[in-house]
Amino acid sequence: MPSKRSDILDSAERRIRSFGYTGFSFRDVASDVGIKSASVHHHFPTKGDLAAEVAHRYSDRFFEEVQSAETVTQWATAFRTALSQDGQLCLCGVLAANRDALPEGVALEARAFFETAIEALSKITGDVESATRTLSTLEGAMILARSMGDLSVYDTATKDLR
Repeated sequence: MPSKRSDILDSAERRIRSFGYTGFSFRDVASDVGIKSASVHHHFPTKGDLAAEVAHRYSDRFFEEVQSAETVTQWATAFRTALSQDGQLCLCGVLAANRDALPEGVALEARAFFETAIEALSKITGDVESATRTLSTLEGAMILARSMGDLSVYDTATKDLR
């Protein structure tokens, strides 16, 4: 059975991936979880603390999923799966798009995601430049597919990576 803390993180992640950092409040999360907003504050003193932990947890889960990936296709599949399962964007991509509105700790978690992704992809692609282009294509393909409401747009945008 999930803990309230885990439920809070799950709610905050869904809301950030849908509405961005500025598009949710403790009150929203509390309502989702069925608790008072003071209970959210008990676990996470600030919204920044909550979002930073959400980003850290998201990154850990993502990199655990792709840790044994040996091809860019496996990365493309991981991004596609996230998009197809819940129709939402990469959490750290959403956060990075609003970099100037983020507390420093949240911005650092988002940046760490991209630095780790580029480092891991460069081991597959052979260099940082190719890894950066690959990651940009994956993130951009997610944005296009979601904005157009059509998963096939993702497939078209990433077909040359496969």
